[in-house]
Amino acid sequence: MAEEAQPTGPDLSGGILLSSLADGDMLVGHVGGEDVLLARRGDEIFAVGAHCTHYHGPLAEGLLVAGTVRCPWHHARFDLSTGEAIGAPAFDALSCWEVEQRDGKIFVRRKKEASQKPRTRPGSPTPESIVIVGGGAAGFAAAEMLRRQAYPGAITMLSNDAAPPVDRPNLSKDYLAGTASPDWVPLRPESFYSENAIDLRLNTTVEAIDLSGKAIALGGGERLRFDRLLLATGAEPVKISIPGSDQPHVYTLRTFADSKAIIERAKDSRRAVVLGASFIGLEVAASLRTRNLEVHVVAPESRPMERILGPELGDLVRSLHEGHGVIFHLGETASAIEGRRVRLKSGALLDADLVVVGIGVRPRTRLAEAAGLAIDRGVGVNEYLATSVPQIFAAGDIARWPDPHSGEKIRVEHWVVAERQGQTAAINMLGGRKKFSHPPFFWSMHYDLPILYVGHAEKWDELSIEGDVAGKDCAVRYKRQGRVLAVATVNRDVENLKAEVEMERAPAHHTSP
Repeated sequence: MAEEAQPTGPDLSGGILLSSLADGDMLVGHVGGEDVLLARRGDEIFAVGAHCTHYHGPLAEGLLVAGTVRCPWHHARFDLSTGEAIGAPAFDALSCWEVEQRDGKIFVRRKKEASQKPRTRPGSPTPESIVIVGGGAAGFAAAEMLRRQAYPGAITMLSNDAAPPVDRPNLSKDYLAGTASPDWVPLRPESFYSENAIDLRLNTTVEAIDLSGKAIALGGGERLRFDRLLLATGAEPVKISIPGSDQPHVYTLRTFADSKAIIERAKDSRRAVVLGASFIGLEVAASLRTRNLEVHVVAPESRPMERILGPELGDLVRSLHEGHGVIFHLGETASAIEGRRVRLKSGALLDADLVVVGIGVRPRTRLAEAAGLAIDRGVGVNEYLATSVPQIFAAGDIARWPDPHSGEKIRVEHWVVAERQGQTAAINMLGGRKKFSHPPFFWSMHYDLPILYVGHAEKWDELSIEGDVAGKDCAVRYKRQGRVLAVATVNRDVENLKAEVEMERAPAHHTSP
């Protein structure tokens, strides 16, 4: 039987010297066997749970920003005074403790009762019914935030998936690798939806949006009226159209069912071919190597992920995977899948008991386009995530929004972006005027190497590197005309957080069409 983890740091119930915690500093102690983060901001001392409620990241290794603490792993944000998770990917609040200052010492003794800050309702009328189309990151985050905002009206969430909303990054990472249990995958247990009066309808097809009637037409002929509508339809994998691509051992990965199917196939497979060296393709490659399959990666580029990360990090990613036994076939594409063999354009043949196609995704904009909403390589939204029809909002992979950091309109397919847009859209559907101004952020895990990326740089004219790329300790800044558009870091988590703060404080002054 494994020993329980021992509490960290000093016993805060016995007190520590106030002088031992400088303004702006954090330290970890314990109270009653629980790890507690102590943080100081001026004369105020806060005591909250020491671990992020997302993936249990160590908050003391993160960053204090104003009255919040940010997780170093995936940039979740918490209000220090209430513990509330105010920025995805965390949704659960931190525990909070009462703090007493006496005789030059700090004492932490009693845990506070969980409480929710009272929500002030805007002056505009509260919508009676809100419909969310999509059961992914943005849709879930919006529904959760609506109830957190004490919205009393009807919430209907329509998903064409068979499973309730899941933690999609896990599908290509830990769960696929076999290092996370299925219990980790759902964002919430099924009971969450009934307990919060969220009418979650799975396996549901939405046929059309009736703008004049403010209604949604479902596949079975049913119509649902809405006062506010959120389109969060996400993206779908690009299918490969080569001979043999319709065989049962050829997969794409988007849903919980897809991941389960690949796992089942992997149990009886020895060799796998991954088509595409995207983030998801290489995460799949790493997960299948963890399952001891021989893995070949086929991609047309000369370096994996060079277009996004640049040549140096692309080479690092390649060498890391090759060090774990992945075999690359770069500058190549598949021309056919002939039974248990993949034929490459060069004529080479690769044995494959399992083929996973990861050549990109495309946004699901059909509904919005058919309804006459403004389309701009995605669904066009303003800074409040409203579409060209004020009662309809869009969030996640389909939304193209004015990004204040790059000064351009952008659309990205990042998990954290989708969740934060869902949260922002929820507040604005209730009459708020909250601009979506978060810099885009994503993380990618390759074996034990995390790559964090904040900002957005479709093109850059200068790439500056600090640290040692080969030594897996570096920061890469992507610049255009001297302005930093994005920062990627390897094993420099706090530096990535600081880059995020810099982008928030120094937005661009224009937005290009």
